[in-house]
Amino acid sequence: MVNYILRDKRFLIILFIINLLGTIYGYIWYESQLAITPDIFLIFVPDSPTASLFFTIFLLFFIFGRNIPYIEALGIITLFKYGVWAVVMNLLTLIIDGSLSPAGYMLMVSHGAMALQGLLYAPYYKIKLRHIAVAGIWTLHNDVIDYVFGMMPIYSSLTDYMNEIGYFTFWLSILSIFIAYKYTVNRNNRISA
Repeated sequence: MVNYILRDKRFLIILFIINLLGTIYGYIWYESQLAITPDIFLIFVPDSPTASLFFTIFLLFFIFGRNIPYIEALGIITLFKYGVWAVVMNLLTLIIDGSLSPAGYMLMVSHGAMALQGLLYAPYYKIKLRHIAVAGIWTLHNDVIDYVFGMMPIYSSLTDYMNEIGYFTFWLSILSIFIAYKYTVNRNNRISA
C-alpha cells in the first residue's frame, strides 16, 4: 500500500508542489542572511531549501520515470541531515529560551517531514558509491563553510554554542552519509546478490 501511494502520480505531483512551495519559502526565510553573505558563499548558506530543492528536482524526474543519481544522493543526505539538524536546533532553542515561536514548531514539523520523505523514497533511488562520494564531499564542504567561515544559520540564542553545534553537525553529516549508503548502495548490493 505504501509503495503504491509513493509511486502514485497524483501523490507525486502534490508532493512536488508542496516541496516546491516549501523550497521557495525556505529561500525567502534566508533572505536577510543571504543579504549579508559574501557572494562566494551564497550557494552554501540556505541549507534546508537547497536540500528540498534537490528532492524537488528528484520528484520532477521521478514523475516522468527518470532517475538522476547525483541529485538523489544529494537529496537523501541533505534532507536527512538538515531535517534532523533543524529539529534539534529548535528543541535546543526551546530548552534554552523556555519557549518556541509558532514558526519554530512549524519548522520542527516541516523539517522532520523532510528527513522522513528522503528516506521513504530510498528504494527508488539509483545511487551508486560514486554518487554518495560526491554528495558526501558537498555535505562536509558545506560544514566547513558554515563553521570555519562562519556562514551557519543564525539562531541568536544558540550563538554561544557554535563550537558544540559545529561538532554535532559534522557527526550528523557522517551519520547522514552512512544512512544514505546503507539505504541505497548497500541495500542494492544485498538485493542483487
